Amino acid sequence: MVDTAHRNTGVEGVAGGVGVTALLVAAARAIETHRPDSLAQDAYAEHFVRAAPASADWPVHLREVPDRDTNPLWGRFARYFGLRTRVLDDFLLRSVHAGSVRQVVLLGAGLDSRAFRLDWPPGCVIFEIDRGEVLAFKHQVLDGLSATPKAARVPLPMDLRADWAGALPGAGFDPAAPSVWLVEGLLFYLPPAAENYLIDTVDRLSTGGSALAFEVKLDKDLLEYRDSPLYTSTHRQLGIDLLDLFDREPRPDSAGDLADKGWSTAVHTPFDFTHLHGRGPLPEPNDALAGNRWVFADKPLRT
Repeated sequence: MVDTAHRNTGVEGVAGGVGVTALLVAAARAIETHRPDSLAQDAYAEHFVRAAPASADWPVHLREVPDRDTNPLWGRFARYFGLRTRVLDDFLLRSVHAGSVRQVVLLGAGLDSRAFRLDWPPGCVIFEIDRGEVLAFKHQVLDGLSATPKAARVPLPMDLRADWAGALPGAGFDPAAPSVWLVEGLLFYLPPAAENYLIDTVDRLSTGGSALAFEVKLDKDLLEYRDSPLYTSTHRQLGIDLLDLFDREPRPDSAGDLADKGWSTAVHTPFDFTHLHGRGPLPEPNDALAGNRWVFADKPLRT
């Protein structure tokens, strides 16, 4: 395990820009955890929120939100992140329990605590790739809680603009063995060329039997939703302008690219899973979630 916690606290890595969105998702997971009809449980999420000065006064329980579920940020948007957490939890566990996959790679891992909270089968290794300061902050909080991972965990403190693909084999990743990849809440911050490189690299490092899940936005013009309640509420309550953080260049068709490479792909709206689970966000006018898609891909075994 790479230990960065003793070099710095890492707080600066989640204090602004894209880093602070990791705290936003952690707060949403904390709120989801405390719901009586919770879709996902993350007992560590509220500790991340409270440990960072940027988020120390944010709600971690719906009762701390005066307008509860009618609040666009801490109601509908937070429930979206709760639903996403549940769906991707299910994807990962299904992938490792269904066959021989024992390598899990979290690209842009942020404050993901899946290595600590999910029940992994024996032999699983979780590779977490993110900037060193983000992982240092996570280590500081988890060490303070004496948290113990439920699988072997290998943090790789690297910017995704660096040669993370070259570093993975040196950390124990075996490209000849099947793997499951997760790219959660990341691609819409990257320029198209970086997204293309990431998808191409995952394909190159994946043998047959591997799986991948990622989230994209298909909006042709993100500014069309500038006045969406999700965006305006997040800006007003937290000072975070998500549209300033998103890359607004035309997005590549990563699902189509994977299909061209031989992967089988399924593309879903979040609302598909709202109907499946009986709770979660539903479409609304001027909806910033209208273009969101969750993509699930499998690389077939060679015959």
